[in-house]
Amino acid sequence: MKDCIFQLEMKVRDYECDLQGIVNNANYQHYLEHTRHEFLESLGGNFGKLHDEGIDAIVSRVEINYRTSLKSGDRFVSKLSISKKGPKVVFHQEIYRLPDEKLCIKAVVESVIVQNGVLTRGELFDQFFAQYYVS
Repeated sequence: MKDCIFQLEMKVRDYECDLQGIVNNANYQHYLEHTRHEFLESLGGNFGKLHDEGIDAIVSRVEINYRTSLKSGDRFVSKLSISKKGPKVVFHQEIYRLPDEKLCIKAVVESVIVQNGVLTRGELFDQFFAQYYVS
């Protein structure tokens, strides 16, 4: 990934696989979400605490291109970069199998920020992410 600003290594667990012995497609969204949460925590933020303050990041769109399947026991690295598109925070994410670094998925996740039930321009998250936005 060209503009990677954060990465997280993980391992596939048996229960994440389907009858074909590969990771079920929906579990990739869990990997992506976990990466975003860990990224925010690395910057001193926490989605749970923000929610308690009435601030929620809500996924508004997800696009995933599946390339190579992961299997039980595979280690992988989830990478991300971010950009801003109007009020949306856009996460560009990729997952690579280890150790061969084969691309498994490429995703774009768009999120909007809601404060006390009202859509915002994402100013609060700009405080966390502004220095990392790529154009």
